[in-house]
Amino acid sequence: MAKKKAKKKVAKKKKAAKKKRKPNAAFMKAMKPSAALAAIVGSKALPRTQVVKKLWAYIKRKKLQDKKDRRAINADANLLKVFKGKKKVSMFEMTKLVNKHLS
Repeated sequence: MAKKKAKKKVAKKKKAAKKKRKPNAAFMKAMKPSAALAAIVGSKALPRTQVVKKLWAYIKRKKLQDKKDRRAINADANLLKVFKGKKKVSMFEMTKLVNKHLS
């Protein structure tokens, strides 16, 4: 009896693992970056997820993440334009400011 229950649980887990999530259409819509943002991620229209991914690659490549507070990003000349002149921005505030540069 216990073996049957164990087999059913395994079968349910396999079924649940096979279901794939559908990506949200709003995130996958290609958006054109502004001139300030295009200097960092390129001028090609990209989905919002890819813009953030490229932005993080830029931040890590230039070592702009704050050493003490890892949630903070120190802006360089290119990022100052995107961050409305703020020298230090949290990663949550960053996505809010970047969204204003996408159309």
